Amino acid sequence: MTRLQGSNPNRTMLVVGTLLAALLIGLALVAVRGKPAPGAGLTADFNLANVPYAGREDAPVNVVVIEDFKCPVCKTFEETIAPELTSKYVQTGKAKLYTVVWPFLAEARRLPTDDSRLAAQAARCVYDHGGNEAFGSFKSILFRAQGDEGTVWATKTRLRELAGNVEGLDTSKFATCLNSDATAAYVDAEKKVVEDARVDHTPTVFVNGREVINARGQSSYLLADVSKAIEDASN
Repeated sequence: MTRLQGSNPNRTMLVVGTLLAALLIGLALVAVRGKPAPGAGLTADFNLANVPYAGREDAPVNVVVIEDFKCPVCKTFEETIAPELTSKYVQTGKAKLYTVVWPFLAEARRLPTDDSRLAAQAARCVYDHGGNEAFGSFKSILFRAQGDEGTVWATKTRLRELAGNVEGLDTSKFATCLNSDATAAYVDAEKKVVEDARVDHTPTVFVNGREVINARGQSSYLLADVSKAIEDASN
């Protein structure tokens, strides 16, 4: 083994060990900075003034679901859990169910076309020209038509076809909106809001600004956990 001339092996090991310990401490601080305490969940103050929702305007509890239309787990949530929440809390006036779209999957998968973003733009066009009811209808249609998350399926052509199934929607205005990327700036701003809230997966559910977590302190979208959060917020 070759050493630098005049070096002390014991001193060298001490210096290296000290530097390594400092590095590990630094990495640990970076890893936890900005994250909530274990089991606490995220908190977020979403501006919901112009966000699509289902339910009565005066419902006291706000449930915010962060979704990507390409997300297969979001599809499962919408088809199995959202209907239960709707019948138990939305239709009874206990809660409003907001949808905040976070288009990240196509980018994360490095797909050649960001169809997560295109689907989000299309949904916003539907909302702008049809309101909450049209948005809810289109959301259901999008999830039913969902393709594999690793492929580009939400093209503008396909989105225009799907929008044709939304009752009462002016498809001409919708097409102009989608083709001109009129809602792109809104979609990008909403994406930034979600990322600033440190959300890192879909679906993520917030009740009155607090992330839903399970008994183990983990993020949860399951019916029992969301229901408990709504009940707690109602009391």
